[in-house]
Amino acid sequence: MTIHNVLFLCTGNSARSVMAEAMLNVLGAGRFKAYSAGSFPTGKVQPIAAELAQAFGYAEPLRSKSWDEFAGAGAPSMDFVITVCDNAAGEVCPIWPGQPVTAHWGVPDPAAVDGGEDDRRRAFQQAWMMLRQRVDLFLALPLDKLDRLSRQAELRTIGQTVGHGR
Repeated sequence: MTIHNVLFLCTGNSARSVMAEAMLNVLGAGRFKAYSAGSFPTGKVQPIAAELAQAFGYAEPLRSKSWDEFAGAGAPSMDFVITVCDNAAGEVCPIWPGQPVTAHWGVPDPAAVDGGEDDRRRAFQQAWMMLRQRVDLFLALPLDKLDRLSRQAELRTIGQTVGHGR
């Protein structure tokens, strides 16, 4: 069985992309290896994002890192690159070796929510659930039966139709 590499991108790589990385690594174990990175990483993972990932069963430490780690020589070749924030979707991305399938799954930034602890936790939980819906649909795709263009279309459809908050 082929293990597909997936890179989730966001600007800060502190919340949405790291949650998606953890989620896909737990749910897609043996089929997928997920990574995350940011165009301008903050250097720290939001504590609520780390808490949700750990409670979900993700045991590895999450870290905020630059997408440069995945664009250079020796980096794993990506099969899929998915942006999860609107800023990263509009940025000029590095050229990814191997021409991975790309898609945008915009998710509102829970780290940008002002308010008390309950408001912030609710925002992170909503982002988690939106990502979970999309990851579940991604996992249900018969990737071995889809050509590259079909994979591209399916991934983009997932980002446009499921739990889109806009």
